[in-house]
Amino acid sequence: MRRGRVTRSLALAGALIATVALAADLVVIEDWSGPAVGTTGVPPGWQKQTWGGAPRYDFTIVEQDGQRAIQLRSAGDSSNMSKDIRGKVNLATTPILEWTWKVTVLPKGADGRRAATDDQAGQIYVAWPRFPQAIRSQVIGYIWDTTAPAGSVFKSQKTGTVTYVVVRSGTADLGKWLTERRDVLADFKKIYGEEPEAPGGVSIGIDSDDVKSTAEAFFGRIVFRGP
Repeated sequence: MRRGRVTRSLALAGALIATVALAADLVVIEDWSGPAVGTTGVPPGWQKQTWGGAPRYDFTIVEQDGQRAIQLRSAGDSSNMSKDIRGKVNLATTPILEWTWKVTVLPKGADGRRAATDDQAGQIYVAWPRFPQAIRSQVIGYIWDTTAPAGSVFKSQKTGTVTYVVVRSGTADLGKWLTERRDVLADFKKIYGEEPEAPGGVSIGIDSDDVKSTAEAFFGRIVFRGP
């Protein structure tokens, strides 16, 4: 009996250690499980953008294909929301940004390489705010562009603090749920040539204001995980 209790105790301890290790290796930024399905606008825990003209925030929490997600729609506007993650992500242990998304409508004629056509259906940004933020912040934007080739890396011609990384391009994968993984630590070193501090924010957005078109995308779970 004593040997059985010891065996069970060791197994329980091992499971607990494994659970703690897994928790340390995964930081959930959002899984959309909090708001009720059908919730519209900017959900709790996220902040509205502090720039731009008149964002519509045509956002809706949905249940689709067995997962919670947020639906983003744009009709000639630019809408973005952000979440404060200061002190939550250590890129030394969880450098991989992982998210699921599905784009269904691309803004026609958009191309992030030009200021006049800088619109995307899917955008997820990682930000390192620095004062003054509008000038010195460092932001990497992972995007689904209509025209710019996948794999392209270039600075935004509209916002000097943003560097785009084109993860997907064009219509080939429209309507499909896709899981993306980006090594943010490696991307930052490549773009800025230095070691990053801990990121301060994550934001997602959609826009079609420059090309006066429409766009639609869905975002599922967003996490940082270990390599």
